[in-house]
Amino acid sequence: MTASTVRRRRRVLSRLLVAVPLLAAGALTGVPAAHAAAADDVRVNEVVTTGDVNDSIELYNKGTATVDVSGWILKDDDTSHTYKIASGNTLAPGGFRAFDVSGKFGLGSKDEARLYLADGKTLVDSFAWSDHSDASWSRCADGTGTFKQAATVTLDRANDCGTGGGGGSTTPAVWPGGSTVATADGSNVFGQDLSGLYQEGGVLWGAQNSGKLWRLVRDGSGGWKPDTAGSWSSGKTLRFPGGSGSPDSEGVTLTGTGSAGGAFVASERNGDASGTSRLSVLKYDVSGTGSSLTATKEWNLTSDLPSTGSNLGLEGITWIPDTALTATAFKDASTSSAYDPARYGAHSGGVFFVGVEGTGMIYGYVLADSGTYTRVASFSSGMSGVMELQWEPQAARLWAVCDNTCDGQHRTLKIDTSGAFTTTATYNRPTGMPNYNNEGFSLAGADECAAGSKPVYWSDDTNDGGHALRRGAIAC
Repeated sequence: MTASTVRRRRRVLSRLLVAVPLLAAGALTGVPAAHAAAADDVRVNEVVTTGDVNDSIELYNKGTATVDVSGWILKDDDTSHTYKIASGNTLAPGGFRAFDVSGKFGLGSKDEARLYLADGKTLVDSFAWSDHSDASWSRCADGTGTFKQAATVTLDRANDCGTGGGGGSTTPAVWPGGSTVATADGSNVFGQDLSGLYQEGGVLWGAQNSGKLWRLVRDGSGGWKPDTAGSWSSGKTLRFPGGSGSPDSEGVTLTGTGSAGGAFVASERNGDASGTSRLSVLKYDVSGTGSSLTATKEWNLTSDLPSTGSNLGLEGITWIPDTALTATAFKDASTSSAYDPARYGAHSGGVFFVGVEGTGMIYGYVLADSGTYTRVASFSSGMSGVMELQWEPQAARLWAVCDNTCDGQHRTLKIDTSGAFTTTATYNRPTGMPNYNNEGFSLAGADECAAGSKPVYWSDDTNDGGHALRRGAIAC
């Protein structure tokens, strides 16, 4: 149980455009009242006229309902130039979608991007400019602000509204997947202290602070239940190497080999010595049938990290493959140069990132098979605490999640042109979910995308209303 649970119970100026672009009437003031409310929420959000992805227009849905933009029309300043959006294109709340219009027309140095309904006559939104993008004409904040020249092209993701380093807006946006949230477990299955989550296809792994690991399977109604095979019915008790102690297990993740390669658990202390920090990553073989699991390896990071309260330590963990890091020129803080996996010998094939509850800091470690470790990154989440981390391969972004301490805020981070992780978007929790003490968060894989969205899950440490798991959705 984290300190936030106890608390709950106790209760840039960036470079501005000097020559203001010519904004068509609909760009900032909205569209005629005759337009449907959902259509009125779709905005031209980014325009790229030069570079590798020139002649591209991005749309953004600033509303709370999914909008089908199939058949809608994009035009430049020439009415005879039209690009018809293909069928099957929807925009979830907070969703982005970019269209390459170069096959139909080009976007010049003095031009206009206009969006019409399928009738080709009803203007939804537009933006006009008097100079080429450098590198991008971006609306700041997404969907609601004015356009500015941004240094980074950010098609299909949050705009670069920082000072040129790739940082996205820190003003919280509406949850990008609708407001509806439903319970995803039976009544009082877990009790309190369910924390980190990780989905592996048809299995959801859950770490419980009381020193347990759960293997959950689908219950047939969109939720999860304990696996009844292999002695997983009540979860399995975790032990430190040698079979002693009770890890305060806060987060869980897998590597590219899946659970066959072991489960990795972040722990902040030994429950049998709860007043002392023990910031560790523990590896468990989860293939057996016994009722308890003894760690096969421990990477004790305590001496390498700033001191925190014993109940304010490692709270979240995720693993990012080396291939994803090298593809984006991730900078290794230990060498001040591009990350080179070969430098570290035998390891997991990726970097483990851990989040600290008490400081909101995130640290990246190469955990060698030998048991040694090297810190390769340290950066702030931008929040007062981190309770969960999740790498989303489909969007190549890192999610950092805070609990009720931060009103359930979520942030996404990506590797920018300097090789560092920077915030790309900040989201409020879904409006349909109260400010629960959510310490776990997990996203379904790309294979579960349907009609532009996929499931996400939260775990509530406090078990409010007798439920610890809840399900929502997010734009793919």
